[in-house]
Amino acid sequence: MPVQSAQERIENFHEVNQGLSVEEAVAEAKRCIQCKHRPCVAGCPVGIEIPDFIKLIAAERFAEALDKIKEKNSLPAICGRVCPQERQCESVCTLGKRFEPVAIGALERFAADWGRNHSDTTQATPNTTGQALGKVATVGSGPSAITCAAELARLGYQVTMFEALHEPGGVLVYGIPEFRLPKQIVKEEIEYVQSLGVDIKTNVIIGRTLTLEELFSDLGFDAVFLGAGAGTPYFLGIPGENANGVFSSNEFLTRVNLMKAYKFPEVDTPVKVGKKVVVIGGGNTAMDAARTARRLGAEVTVVYRRSREEMPARGEEIVHAVEEGIVLELLTVPHEILFDERRWVTGLVCGRMELGPQGPDGRRKPVLIPDSSFELPADTVIVAIGQGPNPLLAQSTPGLAVDAQGNVITEDGVSTSLSGVFAGGDLTGGESTVISAMGDGKKAAMAIHRYLQAGK
Repeated sequence: MPVQSAQERIENFHEVNQGLSVEEAVAEAKRCIQCKHRPCVAGCPVGIEIPDFIKLIAAERFAEALDKIKEKNSLPAICGRVCPQERQCESVCTLGKRFEPVAIGALERFAADWGRNHSDTTQATPNTTGQALGKVATVGSGPSAITCAAELARLGYQVTMFEALHEPGGVLVYGIPEFRLPKQIVKEEIEYVQSLGVDIKTNVIIGRTLTLEELFSDLGFDAVFLGAGAGTPYFLGIPGENANGVFSSNEFLTRVNLMKAYKFPEVDTPVKVGKKVVVIGGGNTAMDAARTARRLGAEVTVVYRRSREEMPARGEEIVHAVEEGIVLELLTVPHEILFDERRWVTGLVCGRMELGPQGPDGRRKPVLIPDSSFELPADTVIVAIGQGPNPLLAQSTPGLAVDAQGNVITEDGVSTSLSGVFAGGDLTGGESTVISAMGDGKKAAMAIHRYLQAGK
């Protein structure tokens, strides 16, 4: 896929990947061998009929290809950009056993973008078969909640999404940078879901503005889906972590993405980024934070305690980061954050690691090399080692079972300990990808449908 040059893109927040042309998309679609076993469908968490939409692209029936995708996926322009297809559908592509797999993600994006450019794809026909089958609320408006809401709206339910922030979209608007996922695309995808009949209420914190019980007793909802994500950042617990100049990745990315701090002073939200930034972590969030800091003019180093091969970030994002001049300090662990008399960050004390035996998760456990300490200069440190659920929801909801980390416990992947309450996505400790969260949302929608129909 064509991309902006590295030197060009570090000077702006425009989208890096430029998308396939019609000719490129058709040629790529024709590589699909339309195998009988269709392993790519099984590899998709939302079950898109991948060979079918690819065959339509090969025949240059682009509108039909998009319709085919939307039968299973309400957010194709988003998924085509940020889903880790290389670990899911593309990883099991039959053609990929001997050659490069079909570029399924790029083709999904092509179909979605063709629709955006050639027709009004933000409108759908709501289910108007008569009285709604029931009232369902979603807590949150990220990928799991959006998917759950869209599926239920298509079935004929009256759905309302409650979002704590002032804009819907969850991690899609506050967590993923503009250069990877333009916010206009998120806006249009959400408008499409609204056109199905879904209502969205922003600035409503469930657990504070309203309780879960009040959704049932006062507002008359028949079922609730909890899809509030994981917005409470984890920290390292090392000395100096409360110094000035230390950010969680959540705060840093929210300021830049949702609050548009990269446009300061045109907007009201500032963000202080020093000349030397160190990002701690190796996932997609760490790459997003590092590449954002680079675009804000900093020299950036990523510190990760394992090898490059074990970094959980998408390979494409790591390659783009290195192309943009970001330094990877691998097999490195931070011990302490240094600061001056004003408590401003001056650097990190780190140690070198080596990979030991495999752990229970199949990954080789990093082991500290004795007497390997060294210092990294820094005036800003961004901690991107993961996040967990906000405890407010569980604290305000008696009887909602959570584990030691605060993740909502489910029996079958989506049913919680409370009758009529379902959950999915990062709130349940699931895999932190957009498409896996969407898979949970779809599964929850079907469970809610069965639950409500069984009660009638």
